[in-house]
Amino acid sequence: MSRKGPQNLTQLAEAIIASYQQHPETQCIGSAHLPNRRIIIVLVQTIRELLFPGFLGRQNLSTIDLPYHVGSLLGTIRDGLFDQVRRALRHAQPQPGPGGDADYDASAAAMTDEFLGCLPEIRRMLAADAQAFFDGDPAATGIDEIIFCYPGYLAITVYRIAHALHRLGVPLIPRIMTEYAHNLTGIDIHPGAEIGEYFFIDHGTGVVIGETTSIGDHVKMYQGVTLGALSTRGGQSLRGAKRHPTIEDHVMIYPNASILGGSTVIGQGATINGNVFITQSVPPHTRVSVKHPELQYRNRPPREGVQNLPLDFQI
Repeated sequence: MSRKGPQNLTQLAEAIIASYQQHPETQCIGSAHLPNRRIIIVLVQTIRELLFPGFLGRQNLSTIDLPYHVGSLLGTIRDGLFDQVRRALRHAQPQPGPGGDADYDASAAAMTDEFLGCLPEIRRMLAADAQAFFDGDPAATGIDEIIFCYPGYLAITVYRIAHALHRLGVPLIPRIMTEYAHNLTGIDIHPGAEIGEYFFIDHGTGVVIGETTSIGDHVKMYQGVTLGALSTRGGQSLRGAKRHPTIEDHVMIYPNASILGGSTVIGQGATINGNVFITQSVPPHTRVSVKHPELQYRNRPPREGVQNLPLDFQI
């Protein structure tokens, strides 16, 4: 590629600036209120440090240090989250109400404080999730390994943080959080999904859980599972509609299963085998599987040093 001269660069800059004007929806010039993705990611990391003391961030904590440490983290989270929520509110609704900027400040403060009040419950649910991982995976050596190493647990942790903000009506920030986890783990959980207690995603790569999915308690799923919409051809007209399935308590979903549709209900205690494609409800305590393809093994000419099977056989 030949090097462009200064005049060509000037013309190119003018063309790009003109494209900003032609497609204003893809630029945010002149706005000081867009949330900062980098700061939100740091907030997620700080919240995880608060949720898992001694594992993340500062180590060698003592009971004497704990009140100061927790108070300091809470102050950092409150200040940072308040600013980002205020920005998100102003970005979502650029025209202030009768109270002007004070309305944004009051709403952001209320949402931030209510979220902080959710943290003990989030910790309780994450403790149950960690136990589900340990109970369900014989390869796990302890809860510490799960917190440090398991991508499914990281994705669930970030989801539970983001879901609490989503339920409070905070715009944009919850999705930034879950997409951060998606980038790290390959697990895509929309913050709007409703997920019960004692939830376990094993391995996890390629899992997709859509916005209106409802998942009960004691559910376990493996990599490649999709809980999705049957069709999105309606586009924005489907916003707010129930598009994703309901998974009841004690359901097991094996790898690469696809369960689609807002009216699809997987009944309590059902088992969904791998590679199935489901678009209708499944009764409780039912096993769903696809018919195994016929596997054929045929003798081949012997290779040096390799002992072949003595005859042809089929399974």
